[in-house]
Amino acid sequence: MKSTKIEWTDKTWNPVTGCTKLSKGCANCYAEIMANRLRAMGIKKYENGFYPTIHYDLLDEPLKWKTPHTIFVCSMADLFHDLIPFDFINKVMETISLSQHHRFQILTKRASRMVEFFSSHDIPKNLWVGVTVESKSELERIDLLRELQASIRFISCEPLLDDLGEIDLTDIDWIIVGGESGAKARPMKPDWVRTIYTEAEKQGTAFFFKQWGTWGSDGIRRSKKANGMMLDGKIIQMMPHNVTSFG
Repeated sequence: MKSTKIEWTDKTWNPVTGCTKLSKGCANCYAEIMANRLRAMGIKKYENGFYPTIHYDLLDEPLKWKTPHTIFVCSMADLFHDLIPFDFINKVMETISLSQHHRFQILTKRASRMVEFFSSHDIPKNLWVGVTVESKSELERIDLLRELQASIRFISCEPLLDDLGEIDLTDIDWIIVGGESGAKARPMKPDWVRTIYTEAEKQGTAFFFKQWGTWGSDGIRRSKKANGMMLDGKIIQMMPHNVTSFG
C-alpha cells in the first residue's frame, strides 16, 4: 500500500528531520514548509521546526513493517547534513542491512559527505543512493555519486532549474525529473526536460518524469494536478533496470 504522495517511492522513513539551505534548489523547500506547519500544529516530532534533529526512537521503524516496501529515507531531511554524526548514520545503515525485505532510497545534496561516509562503511545491497542535481552548477555531484559501489545510483533533477546540457550518465541507473510546485515555484522549460530524456535514452539510463509542477509545459501557471505528468503526450516513468515495481 502506497503511503506517500512521492511518485517514485511508496513509503517514507524519517529518523532525521530538518535541514539547512545549500544550493538554489533549496530556496522553496517543501519539507521546510511542512515541518514548520507541523510544529505549529503541536506535533512533537517537529518541535524543533526545520532544525536538523535526530530521532533515535524511529531507528527500528522499518523492522516493524512486514510487507516489503521501497522506502525513501529522510524525505524531511538530508541524512548527510554536517550536523548528523557518522555514528548515527551508521545506525541507520544497520537498520537498512537488517531489513532485507525492503529496498531503501537515500537522496542527498551533500554528495561529498556521503562519499566520505561510505569510504569507511559498506553500502547495504538493498540501498539505492542518489544525489540532487537541480542546475548545471551542481553537476559535480554526479561525479561523486559515480565513486560509490551501490546496487542502484540515481539522480533527482527536481526542481529542474536550468538546462543541464549533455550530461554524462555513465554508471547512473536512474534519473528523475520534475518541476517545482508552490506559490513561489520557478518554471521548468520543456527543452530542458527533453535534453535529459535524450541523454538518458542515448546512455541507457532509466528516465522517470515526475511532474510539471505549478508551471505547465505551455508556461501557464495552474495547479500541479492540472499540469500533470505527460512529456510530449506520454507518461514516461521508467524504473531502474531489473526493477519492476516500487514495492
